[in-house]
Amino acid sequence: MTDLEFLDRAEQLLLAVEQSADRINDTSDADVDAQRVGGMVTLVFPNRSQIIINLQKPLHEVWLAAKAGGFHFRLDGVQWQDTKGAGEFFERLSTYASEQSGLALAFTAQG
Repeated sequence: MTDLEFLDRAEQLLLAVEQSADRINDTSDADVDAQRVGGMVTLVFPNRSQIIINLQKPLHEVWLAAKAGGFHFRLDGVQWQDTKGAGEFFERLSTYASEQSGLALAFTAQG
């Protein structure tokens, strides 16, 4: 994968995270604040806990930091998979966001 391909696909991922947060806020009582600065999205929950997602351009990875720990994801051609085999990005994000918010939250690649 070239740097440009990585940036294109990674930007799609960040946009889907932002759109998912908007959809979650529109369809539930959740109050997830998605703050975007360059290649980083910070999700802030009402209890002030955060999940940070940022691009690691030189490594062609997306990193996710949550209360559960730090995780690295790499595109396998179709999905962003944890580099240690812990699962797909949006599944993991949904799990960690649900844990931190206390609500069942579903983040998806389609936003």
